[in-house]
Amino acid sequence: MANEYDLKSVKLPYLAGGTLKLFAALVEGPLGGLLTPSLFESAGINWLRKQHYDENPTHHPIHHTGELQSEAAAVPANELPVSGVNIKGFQFVTIYDLAKAYRNGTTTPEEVAKNILNAIQKSDKGDKPLNAFIAVDHDDVMRQAREATLRIKAGKALSVLDGVPVAVKDEIDMTPYPTTVGTAFLGKSPAATDSTVAARLRSAGALLIGKTNMHEIGINVTGLNPVHGTTRNPYNPNHFTGGSSSGSATAVAAGFVPAAIGADGGGSIRIPAAFCGLVGLKATFGRISEHGAHPLDWSIAHIGPLAWSATDAALIYALIAGPDPKDPTSLHQPLPTLQGWDNLNLKGLKLGVYWEWFRHADAEVVAACEAMLKEYEKMGCEIVEITIPNLEANRVAHSVTIITEMAQAMAPHAAEHKTKHALDVRINLAMARQLSATDYITAQRIRTRMINHFKRAFERVDMILTPTTGIAAPEIKKGALPDGESDLSTTIEIMRFATAANFTGLPAITFPVGYTQNGLPIGMQAIGKAWDEVNLLRMALAAEQVVERTEPQIHYKVL
Repeated sequence: MANEYDLKSVKLPYLAGGTLKLFAALVEGPLGGLLTPSLFESAGINWLRKQHYDENPTHHPIHHTGELQSEAAAVPANELPVSGVNIKGFQFVTIYDLAKAYRNGTTTPEEVAKNILNAIQKSDKGDKPLNAFIAVDHDDVMRQAREATLRIKAGKALSVLDGVPVAVKDEIDMTPYPTTVGTAFLGKSPAATDSTVAARLRSAGALLIGKTNMHEIGINVTGLNPVHGTTRNPYNPNHFTGGSSSGSATAVAAGFVPAAIGADGGGSIRIPAAFCGLVGLKATFGRISEHGAHPLDWSIAHIGPLAWSATDAALIYALIAGPDPKDPTSLHQPLPTLQGWDNLNLKGLKLGVYWEWFRHADAEVVAACEAMLKEYEKMGCEIVEITIPNLEANRVAHSVTIITEMAQAMAPHAAEHKTKHALDVRINLAMARQLSATDYITAQRIRTRMINHFKRAFERVDMILTPTTGIAAPEIKKGALPDGESDLSTTIEIMRFATAANFTGLPAITFPVGYTQNGLPIGMQAIGKAWDEVNLLRMALAAEQVVERTEPQIHYKVL
């Protein structure tokens, strides 16, 4: 029946080393067509082809509201957070800590910039380098820092963010850097102009540190990158950071920056944020301009912040959200606001939980998330049991959509550079090239159905809660380095709760709710109604009042 919970854990072969190389060559070669049926069976494509959906396709999950916007806008300055952060446990350096230190003369952006550059260099030495950054231009960083120092000393700071370090994922244009998208062959010349997100941060005075590492073309969720080096988790460098915004998460958790920019096509902000004990926000589709982001997955792509605290995430969101005439998709939104985001009176909020989905995760993950549910009940929230049908169809349809769009994005480079991709990327793109137009349209019909399922659920609840991932950050297997791995069983566990928000275009946030016995962070996800980022930030802020944070194994003091 359609209302039955249908997601399953699967056991698929683990490939690495020579076996992975051979498999990639076979899939791309003349015998690839013979291997495809078996691969499609494992991925659920064969099952999808047997299903029937009557809905018209939805190609972009745009949640129309009122008249189209015509001018650029952001959250009004008088709505920005105006106080510091109150977090239990380990105290991370926040945006407001830095702003206060700059203004009272304790330090300067120049001193902080020097500390960061030294820390990044130190972190990349030894046999377990963090590999948070793909590129850092020391001269450019110090130039920005000097200019911010002079502005602040003259009492002419551009905003609270002036001189505060922020890192940007190397999927997003930012001068003077090229945009490699994690590959060996893209980004051979610097970006001509900033993306809208980078431009908005720069106009607020943010100290743009460099371009962060990522899983190549954002096609997987571990952060294993044979080209630029695999990122490591500051909570345990033997474990993955998560991806694809892996470097952004590492940069924040390691203390280089209080916040970073990531991109999310299938959990790529929320997954690494959860694995690294951070807040990560994927706003409503179209809320944050995609202008200047490398075109990879047009119908499910989102840019957003990763930060140590809900306050820092809210501040970065406020600066980068809002309509942008350079991105027509962003013009369908109501003007962004933060009004009420820090209201900790949650009494009356109805939190939807689909228990079979919620509990389909590792026992430690479920226990931490259920404990947080109890805390929300103490705060006055009501837990409402809900059902969301067709989650397996959502999973497969999202997979079809993202790899098809990525294969199309990489098509101009395939003839010359196909074998320069990492092995796991080559396998995924080879599979994508075997998909049909009918498969893609079927996936978009499923998207329409899933949007309607979530709309019905939101008639009863204010938001929907799940774990962020089915497991905590997995260990980096010895055979996975340096060339990569294919571990689809683990990938499915990691992505179980993430893709529905991308596919439907609904906003979602992750925030820390505890740690495993081995000290790895556990994240909880809240999915909201379209354009309701405010309530998601409230949930993250409320969690900070009760969850005690712990210090990562690797953490640098830059202040």
